[in-house]
Amino acid sequence: MRLLSRNVATLLLAAACAMPVFVTGCAVHARVYDPYYHDYHPWGGETVYYEQWEHETHRNHMDFNKRSAADQKAYWDWRHQHEDHH
Repeated sequence: MRLLSRNVATLLLAAACAMPVFVTGCAVHARVYDPYYHDYHPWGGETVYYEQWEHETHRNHMDFNKRSAADQKAYWDWRHQHEDHH
């Protein structure tokens, strides 16, 4: 019984130590490359600007990757005029 108790305690300690790795691994850290300005933007923070651009330019919401090359360029041009210097 003491051996079982020690093994369970060891397993729980190992799980507690490993938890931050698993939790951090679940976070999305996607970045998108802007080919016109040759820089990267973290997409998690980019969605606010993208939705603002759609609204200001009277475009329907669409996944960025499904937009035409001309629309993507128009977005990046607009985005760099509204740069937040991140």
